[in-house]
Amino acid sequence: MAYRFIKWFEELRKEDVPLVGGKGANLGEMTNAGIPVPPGFCVTAEAYKYFVENVRVEDGRTLQEWIMDIISKTNVDDSKQLQENTAKIREKIISLEMPEEIAKEIEQAYKELSQRFGKDEVYVAVRSSATAEDLPEASFAGQQETFLDVLGADDVKDKVKRCWASLWTARATFYRAKQGFDHSKVYLSAVVQKMVNSETSGVMFTANPVTNDRNEIMINASWGLGEAVVSGAVTPDEYIVEKGTWKIKEKFIAKKEIMIVRNPETGKGTVKVPVAEYLGPEYVEKQVLTDEQIIEVAKMGAKIEEHYGWPQDIEWAYDKDDGKLYIVQSRPITTLKEAESAATEAAETEEAEVILKGLGASPGIGAGRVVVIFDASEIDKVKEGDVLVTTMTNPDMVPAMKRASAIVTDEGGRTSHAAIVSRELGIPAVVGTKEATKKLKTGDYVTVDGTRGVVYKGIVKSLVEKKEEAAVGAAGGQVVVAGAPLITATKVKVNVSMPEVAERAAATGADGVGLLRAEHMILSIGQHPVKFIKEGKEEELVEKLAEGIRTVAAAFYPRPVWYRTLDAPTNEFKEMPGGEDEPDERNPMLGWRGIRRSLDQPELLKAEFKAIKKVVEEGYNNIGVMLPLVGHPEQIRKAKEIALEVGLVPHKDVEWGVMIEVPAAALIIEELVKEGIDFISFGTNDLTQYTLAIDRDNDRIAYLYDETHPAVLKLIKHVIKVCKKHGVETSICGQAGSDPKMAKILVRLGIDSISANPDAVELIRKVVAQEEQKIIFEAARKKLFGEEDELEF
Repeated sequence: MAYRFIKWFEELRKEDVPLVGGKGANLGEMTNAGIPVPPGFCVTAEAYKYFVENVRVEDGRTLQEWIMDIISKTNVDDSKQLQENTAKIREKIISLEMPEEIAKEIEQAYKELSQRFGKDEVYVAVRSSATAEDLPEASFAGQQETFLDVLGADDVKDKVKRCWASLWTARATFYRAKQGFDHSKVYLSAVVQKMVNSETSGVMFTANPVTNDRNEIMINASWGLGEAVVSGAVTPDEYIVEKGTWKIKEKFIAKKEIMIVRNPETGKGTVKVPVAEYLGPEYVEKQVLTDEQIIEVAKMGAKIEEHYGWPQDIEWAYDKDDGKLYIVQSRPITTLKEAESAATEAAETEEAEVILKGLGASPGIGAGRVVVIFDASEIDKVKEGDVLVTTMTNPDMVPAMKRASAIVTDEGGRTSHAAIVSRELGIPAVVGTKEATKKLKTGDYVTVDGTRGVVYKGIVKSLVEKKEEAAVGAAGGQVVVAGAPLITATKVKVNVSMPEVAERAAATGADGVGLLRAEHMILSIGQHPVKFIKEGKEEELVEKLAEGIRTVAAAFYPRPVWYRTLDAPTNEFKEMPGGEDEPDERNPMLGWRGIRRSLDQPELLKAEFKAIKKVVEEGYNNIGVMLPLVGHPEQIRKAKEIALEVGLVPHKDVEWGVMIEVPAAALIIEELVKEGIDFISFGTNDLTQYTLAIDRDNDRIAYLYDETHPAVLKLIKHVIKVCKKHGVETSICGQAGSDPKMAKILVRLGIDSISANPDAVELIRKVVAQEEQKIIFEAARKKLFGEEDELEF
């Protein structure tokens, strides 16, 4: 077949950048130079150009005309506008059908590639290669998407289109604008390459990018696929090799907690898994490459550098099927500078107190006010001169990185894309500190030494010029501490009793707040809240509540915070000034509380809703309302009516949910769902005592109280099943959420999230991760051997 839009690696040379981008051109160049490159082909930039110039949108304009119109109206320095407009472009590209003439060529080329290996389908990587990417003038590699372990022609076509769409990420658009590239003349080629079944992989720089020493080769290595190293998801081993003598000068053996592997459940795509679970605990701190492999990788790097005549940034992998070394990408290092003499470096002084150590990723000194952020949605909090602190510096954060005086991360190595970007921008960076987001708080002042890889407390005058000190901004920002390193499908949230502990709770890395209790905020006003309102102090109560809700919402933003409306029993109110009229109840836990009381005293519920509305109008769109002790759909309906009376719109302004604490609620969950809810949360403390008829505060029968009782679990299972059918999120915020035994059961029942006490979040996340892995492996074994199959010996 004669191809119009396809070029095989064997047909390409380094001069073909305009046709297939830097990545594609370099793979062709190395293939023809005898470098061990996995075979593949490029869907050329001409295909992208044909797509945008021939496919038309709804109003009759070509896709290219439509895109250019949006870009012409976009201020790239307005992060929110940039994110929104580029997202529209990506969605449009993905939604439009690929022209048949391009689709047929991709199908045929993929078939030919598969036949080379005697198979109908082979696993491939689909990588973006922009015509302006990987050129000597710039090193913003990784701006566009890469998809690994792609299988089947349809999947390949889908991923090619998604690569095209990734030409319009916010970070890529921002970079092109700042570098003066004409958006209308930038195109993208998609590289389709046979996957290496990586046992070990990583990145190599054939000149030390930190010291600029061209006699040294720096190698980063980790287990599994190299994406973990490239993205900064893991702190890799680091080896320094001297060229010529091939002496291993330095070794840094990292603690490698996670690895990226092919998804064992779907057989496509990739997942992060704990190294200890997948390979064994001994691999976490084991040297990834043998000394012989280190030297083999270094020599291959030197060979590639010699071919190009310039130091290279190379991605490599060892295939566990054949044990051979493969090169999957090479590009020139563009951040090298002449090495500075030691005499010109800022000297350490006795007054410099080291509070953090990591890897120096980008040399230089930076100082300023710390701003801790969780993800790219918060980059506007970083002002000029701030020190950006996060778990790992994501390329989406480029606009904020450009404003920062220095960058500090928990994770990542010196060859991650994030580190490369820092060096490109000339901003000091220290990566792999492990605990920056825990030790540093927004508002702290620090001095960052990106050469030595250390962070000092305060502004160290001997290390920075006074003009730098004057530039330290006083701009505000909230602490949002980055998440835990374990990634789980089941979210692990945290229960918060009072706003004062929000920062500490956020530091656990929880995925949100599954229960924000109202009781402390309301009871802390010092008198009965209804009496407070009757005395004309409603606005004061509203402000008190808003202040508490705002504190928690800001600390966790954009992670969700579910506020449970008041659920204090009468005996707690009776002790307060103004509580003399509270009824005497023999068992307050079965009495006038939760939504029952709120509907009887709507003035109090209105005050709560007004406080939430106030915070939502300030831009905090991460709040959910959770109604306690619901037992009838009518209660949900009436609560919504009260919310609407104060201008708070359920499902639009806030997510709307209920607690499942009363067995009746579990049994009529279908009816509750039909009334309109976004989520439910199990209050297992009450659900257990109501189901088993056990007073949980009665020591005489406490031994009978069991949240894993079959009756309780049947109710939970039924609710989860119904909610999944209707797309309603499920969670738990009772004490059982902090119990590892219960957490395992809930994961297997398919719950969406578990909310634990702050001191249990880390443990529950580990338990959840382990249980999810067991489920994946069990499913894989079942698929492999069949349900009824027995192993034969």
